[in-house]
Amino acid sequence: MTASTTFKFSIFIIILWFTGIVKASGQLLPLFSNNYPIVVDSILIAGNKKTKDYIIRRELKIKKGDTLYRNNFIAAVNQSRQLVYNTNLFTEVKIESTYNDSAHVVLYVSVKEKWYIYPIPQFLLVDRNFNEWLNTYHASLKRVTYGAKFAHYNFSGRRDPLRIYLLNGYQRNITISYASPYSNPKLTEGFGVQASFTQTQELSIQTNYDNKQITYKRPGYIYNNFSAGAFYTQRKGYYNRRTFSAGIESIQVKDSLFIYHPDYLNTTSNSVTYPRFEFSYKHTDVNNINYPLTGLVYGVNVLKLGFQFKGGINLLQMNPGIAAYIRHGKGWYSSIQLAGLLKLPFQQPYINQRALGYKEFYMKGLEYYVVDAVAAGLASYTLKKRIVSFSLPIPIKNKIIDQIPFRIFAKTYANTGYAYNQAPYINKLNNKLLYTGGFGIDLVTLYDITFSVEYSFNQLGEKGLFLHSKGGF
Repeated sequence: MTASTTFKFSIFIIILWFTGIVKASGQLLPLFSNNYPIVVDSILIAGNKKTKDYIIRRELKIKKGDTLYRNNFIAAVNQSRQLVYNTNLFTEVKIESTYNDSAHVVLYVSVKEKWYIYPIPQFLLVDRNFNEWLNTYHASLKRVTYGAKFAHYNFSGRRDPLRIYLLNGYQRNITISYASPYSNPKLTEGFGVQASFTQTQELSIQTNYDNKQITYKRPGYIYNNFSAGAFYTQRKGYYNRRTFSAGIESIQVKDSLFIYHPDYLNTTSNSVTYPRFEFSYKHTDVNNINYPLTGLVYGVNVLKLGFQFKGGINLLQMNPGIAAYIRHGKGWYSSIQLAGLLKLPFQQPYINQRALGYKEFYMKGLEYYVVDAVAAGLASYTLKKRIVSFSLPIPIKNKIIDQIPFRIFAKTYANTGYAYNQAPYINKLNNKLLYTGGFGIDLVTLYDITFSVEYSFNQLGEKGLFLHSKGGF
């Protein structure tokens, strides 16, 4: 290379540096520092056939006309992709950029929508979990509820779910609900309505000393429940949601139940009707709302049953909680979760005594037990390692799903808890420190549906294999 050629090449590099542009990987990428401003000229959205554009734009932390510094721009793009994905409307979200010049950029948001309509038959267990149905009731088909469930999780394209349940069998249930979370022009407020009627042939009326439920059963349906209500929700910004709800609930049981448990409803009548008020606040900032690996979730739920403070069905209940998810690198993750429960006044009817062992408020290794309480707390720690990630193609061509993803995590965990109660509801696991532990495998697949196989042990010297599943919409 001659001196003249070298000089020309140097001048060319200098020009490129000052104009701030090089071509790489099919995109124009700027060569400026983190303090160099970027102007967003436009945002283009593709792939959303059902979902409205403005529902996606609402989740973007970058708006048309924004000016951001490079480091803030990159962070905002990553946060926006996470927020759009956490709407639970898409299987894939990509945000790419092309630079018009050294300081102006066009954003391209491409999504793949989930399948939103599910008119599917139902086969549901009436027991608290799969292990109880399998081992306690020997997988009896008499203890199942069957029927049809129609759910449209994006009814008008505004992230508004419509659900209709028609179930029969051991339990009967007719439910209709609709929620429209973004109903005002600013997309910060919404509403929802719900009505449900349930009948069941069996009712838990007491918990024995060994923390097993005693059930009451007679021919026909012995328990009727009707509820209806509405809610108002507010989500200003991206991570905080407040929900206010009000409704009415009516319960009727067979007269003969009072022979076995007169305190079930804390009333001399076999029926009770009462108002229900609820407030919840939740902060959610995680990488994946269905299977979080990084981020933070915290909130509180306050429930009021009845107009009075004590007597009858009256209850004031508070449920605070927090969960932190931490990435350690090289596929290692951990989480710390804390949850609490407080019911006032402490003198509550049996129907309001539920605590540990119901829904997600349980300890791994104690799935066969329930611990009634008026105050309770849980703490859990999980350490997990991503073992493998892969995808398998679907042999049948379709426009929704072309492959099924799989992620497998190995994990170990430890749990501790405490459940306080007063006589006459004190059982073997009340008013003492509880602790469990174990290890297992999580399989995360399509729509973030998670199947868990766990081998757990508890302080009673018991151990066993437990199966859990969750996720989807």
